Amino acid sequence: MSNLLIAATADTEQLDGLAGWAVGVMDALGGPGAAVVVGADNLFPPIPSELVLPLAGFSASQGVFSFGAALFWTTLGSVLGAIIVYAVGALIGRERTRALVVQIPLIKATDFDRTEAWFAKHGSKAVFLGRMVPLFRSFISLPAGIERMGMAKFLVLTTLGSLIWNTIFVTAGYQLGENWHLVDAYAEILQKIVIVSIAVATVGFVAMRLRSRRARL
Repeated sequence: MSNLLIAATADTEQLDGLAGWAVGVMDALGGPGAAVVVGADNLFPPIPSELVLPLAGFSASQGVFSFGAALFWTTLGSVLGAIIVYAVGALIGRERTRALVVQIPLIKATDFDRTEAWFAKHGSKAVFLGRMVPLFRSFISLPAGIERMGMAKFLVLTTLGSLIWNTIFVTAGYQLGENWHLVDAYAEILQKIVIVSIAVATVGFVAMRLRSRRARL
């Protein structure tokens, strides 16, 4: 990639640690590198996918690969990473999965517990919408695997949720060009909108169920 991403980021902000590693992988491998880093976000949640996605959009705007390729590789990475996490939950069960999760740096047992409770409450909707919420995006595949959710259904929901979220960030990076890094300032706002939307939908669903139950009495 001729050090395009590294040169571009040097003019905006100093990247080190995981962010610098992500940029280096994309610079070396191109589209497949974006898939690797976005997929790794499922396996190691602190990896900043909200940084990688705008970078993929920026590199597409520079002609390194097409906009469609950016969406393809990032979504493929999201889905493959989710499949690996699903397999872990399915193969080793709840208790060992939970014990494994708490060994991840910066991750707490409550992160797993909240995700599990959310999946138990919302099922399919949790898998779809969870792709758009931090931490839940990484962990929602675990309870899906533990409960042996149908693979076809899991893949469809994961792909659709990932494609929507990735499209938002890749498009933003593509449109902003060299100012791709400004996307990060709005990432938290987008995530809060998703969370509020989920809460509103849940309240509406419960209200409809209660109204239906009262009508039958």
